Formats: sequence, structure tokens, C-alpha cells
Amino acid sequence: MDGWSAQLTHWYEINKRDLPWRQTRNPYFIWLSEIILQQTRVVQGLPYYERFVREFPTIQDLASSPLEQVLNCWQGLGYYSRARNLHLAAQQVVQSMQGKFPENYHDILKLKGVGPYTAAAIASFAFDLPHAVVDGNVYRVLSRHFGIHEPVDSVSGQRLYAELARRLLNTAQPAQHNQAIMEFGAMQCTPVKPQCDICIFKTSCVAFNRNEVDLLPVKVGKVKQTERFFNYLVFQVEGGTYLRERIEKDIWQNLWEFAVEESAALLEEKEIMLLLQQKFSLSAESLVIKRVSEPQRHILTHQRLLARFWLVQIFSNLQSKELIFVPYDQLGSKPLPRLIDKFIKTHPTWLD
Repeated sequence: MDGWSAQLTHWYEINKRDLPWRQTRNPYFIWLSEIILQQTRVVQGLPYYERFVREFPTIQDLASSPLEQVLNCWQGLGYYSRARNLHLAAQQVVQSMQGKFPENYHDILKLKGVGPYTAAAIASFAFDLPHAVVDGNVYRVLSRHFGIHEPVDSVSGQRLYAELARRLLNTAQPAQHNQAIMEFGAMQCTPVKPQCDICIFKTSCVAFNRNEVDLLPVKVGKVKQTERFFNYLVFQVEGGTYLRERIEKDIWQNLWEFAVEESAALLEEKEIMLLLQQKFSLSAESLVIKRVSEPQRHILTHQRLLARFWLVQIFSNLQSKELIFVPYDQLGSKPLPRLIDKFIKTHPTWLD
């Protein structure tokens, strides 16, 4: 297998992208990059990485910053539990590890939000320890090259791929090997339209020679999605609007949004008017429904959201325990779900 790894790393040295987290052995920066790049393409993740390094140059800075600031920097990436875990893990290092990032796989694995892949990546990239990484790119490369039909989302499949990755690992240069196989999957052996004709492994790739490239890797699990309906009330008063923090253990926890009513289907104007009267004690004479948006669809991993925004001008103070008044010029200081942020940016006239 040494020849296979040598071919791979030679390809990597010629074709690798110049990325900032590859120019450091600082485990904190490497950890940041790995958490940000989970389920995120490099082109999308790079600005976030640069922002986090700028806002929180040390793990102590991250640990001592308010969660709201961390979520604000994360805004737009989705999977906000990762940002919360990032913050908790930083506090874990500062409070329980004397502020020193752990230097071995097992201690790295103890950090909040860190799984086997991330721990292996940090251990090898920061400390050159011999732990093989197995992410989506690695699954794809190994499945195609060795013609493996075992599902990557099965327990037996994950064990098989982990053992194969371990045997292939160049223990003399684990960081370079791991970077190489991940980069090969990201740039050469891509999910769609891989560059098989110019692939260095064309003659030995089982999937290519059996015309099975499009069939591998095998994944049998299907994500079940539920559908939810959100009716947003965008209250408009002099100089600002009202927001609430989502404190429930649900999507977008600790992010801010407009007043919302979840229902079995999107509500119509008569139902919205009744809601305003019953829930917010607003009379018909004290408000004007100025505008309603078209239904907005927002897709999450396990949920499909359908939302409609109602612009409501009110002429009296709003009495609510969960809503707070936010001036228009301070909306950017609050971490917002992408759905809310997109509405604000694409409907600037609602501020009039």
C-alpha cells in the first residue's frame, strides 16, 4: 500500500489548494477549520474561518466571548449546534485543561462536538499523529478505487472503511497522507463528473474499470423530513421592530427572529388578524396589515419550512414577555437564521 500512498501524496503536492489552515500547526486554528468545514464547501467556509480567526485569535478569546457574538459570526452556515459546541469546547479547554489545547487523539475526542473524524484530523494535522481520517471524500475515494459496495452509512461499512483507511495510512507522514486523500476526493474523485480520464489511479480503480463510478459509494439511509409552517409577524413601529430569541431546544436555538406563530398550514389574513387581537391584545383600530410576502420555502436537513411574512404597522406599544424592541440599525447585531436574514436583505422597503 506504500506505493498507493506515494502516488497520492505526489498528486497532492502538485495539485493541492493553498488554504490558510494548511499553513499552520496551531491546533486551535485547525480545529476551527474542521468544525466550519463540516458539511460546508471550502469556498463557503473560508470567509467564516477568516472571520473567526480575526474575531477570536485565541481559544481564550473564543471562550470568554458571549455566545451571541459567536452565533453572529456563524450566521449563514447553518447547523448552529456546531457553533454552540465550539463555544462550549473552548470553555472546556480553558476551564478544565488549563487553556492548553489537548495534544492527543483521545483527549481531543473529549471536546464537545468533536467526533472520531475531527479528532483524527486535528491529531494528524497539528501533531502528525498516525490517525486515519475518514470523511465523505475518503469514503468516496476508497469505495470507488477498491470497488466496495458496503453502505457507508451502515455500522459494518463504517468499520470496514475505517480499517482500510488505517491500513493505507502512511504512518511516517500521516498529516500529508490524510490531506492528500481528502483533497483527492474534493478535487479529482468528485461526487458528480469525476475526472476519471486523467486520474492517476485509472488503471487500478475497480469502479472505473467496471463502469460503476456513478454507483459508488452506496448509501442506503434516507433522511426523513417533516414539514412545518411558520407565520411571521414583522411588527413595524417608529424606528424599529420586535424580535424574540429562540430559547427552545429546537432549530435555531439562541438565534433571533420576528414574532412567529407555527400552525398546521399557513394562515390567511382573517386568521392573522384574530391572532393579533388574541395573542397581542391589539385592536383592529391600532394596526394596519401593510403587506404580506409570498410563501418562502426553507430546506433544512430534517425539515422543510414554509414561511410567510406579514408586515404589521402598529400604533401602540406591544405588550409581550418574549418580544423585545430592536432599532432598525441594530438588527445586524443579532444572530439571525438565514430565512430571517434573507427576508431583511431582499425586502429593504419593509423598513420604510
